[in-house]
Amino acid sequence: MENKVFNSFVNFMTKHTSAFIIAIAVITILIPELFSWVKGLTQTLILGFIMLTMGLTLSLNDFKILLSRPLDILIGTCAQFTIMPLIAYSLCKLFGLDNQLAIGIILVGCCPGGVSSNIMSYLCKGDVAFSVGMTTVSTLLAPVATPFLVLALAGERVDVDAPSMFLNILYVTILPVAIGFAVNHFYGGNEKFEETKKTMPLFSVLGLACIVGGVISAVHPHIINGGFELLLLTCSVVFCHNTLGYILGYLVGTFFKFSTAKKRTVSIEIGMQNAGLATVLSSTFFMATNPLSIVPCAISCVWHSISGTILANLFARKDEI
Repeated sequence: MENKVFNSFVNFMTKHTSAFIIAIAVITILIPELFSWVKGLTQTLILGFIMLTMGLTLSLNDFKILLSRPLDILIGTCAQFTIMPLIAYSLCKLFGLDNQLAIGIILVGCCPGGVSSNIMSYLCKGDVAFSVGMTTVSTLLAPVATPFLVLALAGERVDVDAPSMFLNILYVTILPVAIGFAVNHFYGGNEKFEETKKTMPLFSVLGLACIVGGVISAVHPHIINGGFELLLLTCSVVFCHNTLGYILGYLVGTFFKFSTAKKRTVSIEIGMQNAGLATVLSSTFFMATNPLSIVPCAISCVWHSISGTILANLFARKDEI
């Protein structure tokens, strides 16, 4: 009975991730000291744990799927690392962003796909295997692709320590994913392990909420000082970046004559970025000299979860019409 209640709670939290993240964001704005402890190493460890939960979902079969669908994954991953960075760079020029905000939105654009995109693909009856494949490959490529793209697009605005960024992404993404995959490989099928694994989405959501809360706590003084104008400008850029990602992602699928399920998946995969990783990178490499760079990352953390849920629901409702 207790297990059923707990599993129902896990499912509820997974399906209502965006509402929970919004609630945490609002509470933190009102009580900024609530998550002031989420910073530095703590923040990095939380993101590492979230990536570990992703690794726990991977098996050899997932990698076999990657090998059996190389063209799909290649198209999706190339679109991921070209569309979002270029949109980010273009929006910086269009909105005339200063260096601090520009660094933040470029960081978001250069990061791999978000882990929660897999959940959204499932909710909208997309191609979940394709979603997992795209997220996995973009994450594996991130230690090289993300620093290179940030250096190319933001190097003229600020010094970018690409080698250190490479190592940081390696530690906070690849290592936890590899550990999670190894644990799942050796213990997959074990009854107790499988029961424990079912609880991981809950802790992943809680981890993301902590990161969002920590970021808002850190930037709270800057948002207050910057006022409504700063908030409106940043929200507008994040909204345009995310929405154009969804639209162009869907058009990529249309151009390559993907099935409806695959078009939905590639749209969500490209539009939803790992803004949590962007947040950690911003706080580690740029926040000391460019404190506002973390604001677009924080807002992206919240908005991507909301918009991804909305889009997934719209896709799902279209099937019911």
